[in-house]
Amino acid sequence: MSEYHGCELPEDLFYDLDYVWVRPEEDGTLTIGITDPAQTMSGRLQKARIKKIGTHLEAGRHVATLESGKWAGGVPVPFAGEVMDRNEKLLEDPHLINIDPYNDAWIARVKPDDPPHALDKVSTGSAAVEALEAWIKRYGVQCMRCSE
Repeated sequence: MSEYHGCELPEDLFYDLDYVWVRPEEDGTLTIGITDPAQTMSGRLQKARIKKIGTHLEAGRHVATLESGKWAGGVPVPFAGEVMDRNEKLLEDPHLINIDPYNDAWIARVKPDDPPHALDKVSTGSAAVEALEAWIKRYGVQCMRCSE
């Protein structure tokens, strides 16, 4: 795992090079979440709304909306697909994203409409990490995690 300005950037994930990460699962679904620098910039998350299971989303549509005391925004999916699962724990405690954005605080699992091309608009590996480091530098982010 790479780290830059205190921000964790797992090299095995796919990124939209803004604030969304995507992880392929063995069952063909793609798990969606937000990055460490994004959770830092948002501040302590206080509310999460996640689309219901069975909802179909076009690429770029929001699978969730997150709110903190200083920010509210949508979490877009970079591909079209159907919501197969959502992280119910986040509905009760959105702050989990501030604690562990890559593991326990995933947002939703989506079954892509076009699996061979679902990851065409996201990047992975060292090129993605370099682009995210540039994003962190551009916005002057110094990542901090909440403990609880």
